[in-house]
Amino acid sequence: MSIAPAVSDWFVANGRDLPWRRPGFTAWGTLVSEFMLQQTPVVRVVPRLEEWLERWPTPADLAAASPGDAVRAWASLGYPRRALNLHAAAVAITERHGGIVPEDVPSLLALPGIGDYTARAVAVFAYGHRHPVVDVNIRRVLARAVRGVGEPGPASKRDLAEMEAILPESIADARTANAAVMELGAVVCTARSPRCEVCPIADACAWRLAGYPAFEGRRAPVQKKFPGSDRQVRGLILAELRASEVPVTAGEIELVWAIEEQRERALAGLLVDGLVVDVGGAFELPS
Repeated sequence: MSIAPAVSDWFVANGRDLPWRRPGFTAWGTLVSEFMLQQTPVVRVVPRLEEWLERWPTPADLAAASPGDAVRAWASLGYPRRALNLHAAAVAITERHGGIVPEDVPSLLALPGIGDYTARAVAVFAYGHRHPVVDVNIRRVLARAVRGVGEPGPASKRDLAEMEAILPESIADARTANAAVMELGAVVCTARSPRCEVCPIADACAWRLAGYPAFEGRRAPVQKKFPGSDRQVRGLILAELRASEVPVTAGEIELVWAIEEQRERALAGLLVDGLVVDVGGAFELPS
């Protein structure tokens, strides 16, 4: 028995009101939201998404700006390489597709910074095509409800097949089911504190019926703590550059972080990633 009908009914009644779920939301807005939602909580994405789309309502608008403007506007969303990738995708959409976000998965995959999940999400949620969409929330629901294990483990080719197996044949119903299972994993079937008492498929959940067995497979990698990490140092250096109208000197960057080896490693990584450029021994965002 597919879990999709019960989860979809629950979603229609209880799904969060998010900008990218509202009628008339553009394909470009969907693409931008998917970039922003990668490893960033919804509550931080919504206000930045609205600001971004007000400033750059089309791919052509962003393509006309500099990569540095994109990084600066990304601000505190984290993983700023995503801003460069989004800018590059906007340029590609403008040059290759006449400024219109493509709707087929192969064309979306050919854009910079877009992987299988994002391509499928845009094709499904922006254009209504029927594809299985799989993120970490969906993988967790499938692992528990279908396979009876507590954690999904690392992503694998099996994930798409499992989601495809529960999708309704109707294109509209399949789109709802993708969003519904994703929402269930985000707000009910959470990683650390699943709320089984309000889950619409609790009576059919294989993991619950088996007595919540412990996970015995290889666990997905755990992200390192942020405080004191190279990620934090990279963020501090970028914040210094965002706040300056002129190139920042090496001496000014030294004041950002006291540990020289870590500071130099973070700066070198930013230079390699193209997030920072060297202008005669000083540093600035790409133009």
